[in-house]
Amino acid sequence: MLFWWLKLFEKYGINEVLINLHHLSDKVRDYIDKNAGSISFTFFEEEVLLGSAGTLRENKQFVKGEEDFYVMYADNLTNCNLDAFLKFHVLQQQPFSMVLFRTDTPETKGIVDLDHNKTVISFVEKPREPKSNLANAGIYLAKPWILDLIPDKDTADIGFDLLPQLVHRMSGWETGDYLTDIGSIESLAKAEKDWARVIMQNS
Repeated sequence: MLFWWLKLFEKYGINEVLINLHHLSDKVRDYIDKNAGSISFTFFEEEVLLGSAGTLRENKQFVKGEEDFYVMYADNLTNCNLDAFLKFHVLQQQPFSMVLFRTDTPETKGIVDLDHNKTVISFVEKPREPKSNLANAGIYLAKPWILDLIPDKDTADIGFDLLPQLVHRMSGWETGDYLTDIGSIESLAKAEKDWARVIMQNS
């Protein structure tokens, strides 16, 4: 997964990356140290997990002065066109944009509704009764000031604690590229087969 994220960063000219560490942090550091290439990595070690939003809150300084910054869930496998997403984000003129994809298991994802302007008008994390199958892909573009919205608590989650505050102030861009969550042995096995086909198509 790290290999493919590095390839994606290189392809789209992302050269400064912060990665939070917890499980098997030594192995992650070792791999990045040997393979980072031209990318500059900052490591943030979490001895006690802060949650996805807690990590962002504690690293405000990393994006200080930036116009926009990416957030990416590293347990996803994707070849998402980040340039196209960036163009969408700039045109929308919203403080936050998210990549969306169609899912067969909406009850396990963050589900959105969009209006005709591609503005997110509702967001529910892991809904019991999903209104659609248009799901949060875990790839975002954001203005640094949105980090001030994250509550100051021990564990803060992007899906539960940040995104609901941004409804009507964020946009959603549906990708047609490959994207899957590697959350189980079964999904890993399927992704390995799918990814071989994706690589062949793009070679």
